[in-house]
Amino acid sequence: MLNDDASVGRLLTRREAVALLGLAVPAASGAHVFGQASSSRPGEPVVPCVVQPEQTEGPYFVDRMLQRSDVRTDPATGVARPGLPLWITFQVSRLSADGRCAPLAGAHVDVWHCDAKGIYSGVKDPNFDTVGEQFLRGYQITDSKGAASFRTIYPGWYRGRAVHVHFKVRTEPSEERGQEFTSQLYFDEGLTDRVLSREPYSVGGSERTRNEADGIFRREGGAQLILPVREREDGYAGEFSLAIRTA
Repeated sequence: MLNDDASVGRLLTRREAVALLGLAVPAASGAHVFGQASSSRPGEPVVPCVVQPEQTEGPYFVDRMLQRSDVRTDPATGVARPGLPLWITFQVSRLSADGRCAPLAGAHVDVWHCDAKGIYSGVKDPNFDTVGEQFLRGYQITDSKGAASFRTIYPGWYRGRAVHVHFKVRTEPSEERGQEFTSQLYFDEGLTDRVLSREPYSVGGSERTRNEADGIFRREGGAQLILPVREREDGYAGEFSLAIRTA
């Protein structure tokens, strides 16, 4: 398995976050909020602006422009990758130069991650060759409220990395002027322990890298990228908020 332990971007310092948002609000435990900015126009709703750290894209991003909300299957076969169901909703906001915060509609949100056995699609690795396959990949366009939702499975793990999901937000993928934000989502370790104790996940015991031992998580603000997950009768669901600065 190739190592995607190469960082991109950096975590804002508290001073930078406060300067960017214009408010000194403590981080909220559930939403990982650095601060909240509201519109200066009377009567407009308050929109939370969540500043999150960027992280490495890694070697497994394949830009197939595969638009779909259910990413479990390989389009060629229609066969879904086995695993516990997971729904992820991204709430994307934009922070303008004058400090206004609003939902970002029309942005492309890509997700990609490994399956229950730690395998990515569409790539050649020393441990597998899945070139031509496209399971657990896809993108959605944010709606008028800045939301983009995906149905997937809880990711598995591979040596050297904590359990994670990659994501990328692009305002205009085909234009050089567009903004791009790339990072990763992580999970509560107690939840991951319970998930990995079930089939079809590989249970490696002490071999599995936990969040605190993952170099990317530790150096690049991974604690602010943990997806708040709730259990449902049919699986798990989580919502993640972030804001990107637009011109």
